[in-house]
Amino acid sequence: MKREQLDQMLETLWLDFLARTPDAGRIHSLLLPENPQLRIDHLSLHTLALPRVNITQLAKPFERAGYQSRGEFDITGTRLFARHYEHPDPSLPKLLLTELNVDSLGDEVRNILHQLISQIAPATLQQDNFCISGRHWKIDFDTYQQLQRCSEHAAWIAAFGFRAHHYALLINSLNQDDDIDELNDYLLEQGFRLDSRNGLVQGSADEYLEQSATVPGNTEVEFSDRRAQVPGGHCAFIRRYPTSDGRLYQGFIRTSAVSPGPYPHYR
Repeated sequence: MKREQLDQMLETLWLDFLARTPDAGRIHSLLLPENPQLRIDHLSLHTLALPRVNITQLAKPFERAGYQSRGEFDITGTRLFARHYEHPDPSLPKLLLTELNVDSLGDEVRNILHQLISQIAPATLQQDNFCISGRHWKIDFDTYQQLQRCSEHAAWIAAFGFRAHHYALLINSLNQDDDIDELNDYLLEQGFRLDSRNGLVQGSADEYLEQSATVPGNTEVEFSDRRAQVPGGHCAFIRRYPTSDGRLYQGFIRTSAVSPGPYPHYR
């Protein structure tokens, strides 16, 4: 994939995300006038640990465009595994790809996910822009709710398919007041809801990374039997700290981008 194709795909991912996540557009518009150098730290893509759509498959077009794997980890307290990628051009966002260990699920839920993925045409899987191809199957609302009770990750993919799950803005790129607590206070004053289930801030300076996030807004989705409002995307905020070499830490922490769940550490 050539650079211009990569730029176009990243732009399409961003515009699709903004269309589904109005809060992200509002926040970006609020911060940009006073922070013209505002940068996206990373974008997140969600997938399943199945041969046709796993992280390795989803990352191939990005790797052909120059992205390289820089780290991987299990996300604590979940059935999720993540890998992050960086491009030699630091102006491009990092990629955080997260997959759900389908084999660790119950038979009924596992069969639902296999059945959904089986409906994707083989030719579609080979296209460079598969990661922005959306949903390839019909699903009724009851089945979506069944997945939601088991795994938010699985339910989100079932409802939205393949597209950006969330974007994270880099707090370090703000001109002033790059303190995460001050940014959180400002966003709360502006009427945004922040995820506080585990406190407003995850991580710490000792871990070289702090992060917070908005509560996912509801998005109308057309199911096979009805339209319904379901949790969609959210906007995250990343504050990075320098390591011993003086450079900003570029990795992630094991609690990144996920709420706690009743699932065992599976790897």
